[in-house]
Amino acid sequence: MKQATARGAEAALAIVVSLFNEEITSALLAGALARLAELGVPEKNIKVVKVPGAVEIPLTAKILAQSKKYEALICLGAVIRGETSHYDYVCSQVSEGCQNVMLTYDLPVIFGVLTTENEAQARARVGGTIGHKGREAADAALQMITVMRGLI
Repeated sequence: MKQATARGAEAALAIVVSLFNEEITSALLAGALARLAELGVPEKNIKVVKVPGAVEIPLTAKILAQSKKYEALICLGAVIRGETSHYDYVCSQVSEGCQNVMLTYDLPVIFGVLTTENEAQARARVGGTIGHKGREAADAALQMITVMRGLI
């Protein structure tokens, strides 16, 4: 982690966050931003883009990737199972979409989209018993920036 911390001031990142299930996603965003600040990434190096729902995350990530301004993207959202199969479609679309952006643009796209069975599971992942997935996404982004810098 020291290597990622040392390079934090140089990192340029974008975060795409869904507004759907906003109580959860705002906690994910707050955790990611707090962790990036701890790792030395200045606010001016972070662009935050809010989108209506998880399905809109991949398109926004693609546009950000096309700009070539960022060394990593962090995608944050919360898809919580309901009573219909809509959950399955949304999870599939957002995960495949984010992976496609990553592989098309050779850019780390950190998948911080919670896909949980219920709201309690989501809450457990934003500072509860399971940890904080927003903070973990920030760590992964800086680690991948370091990896990518070593490869290129």
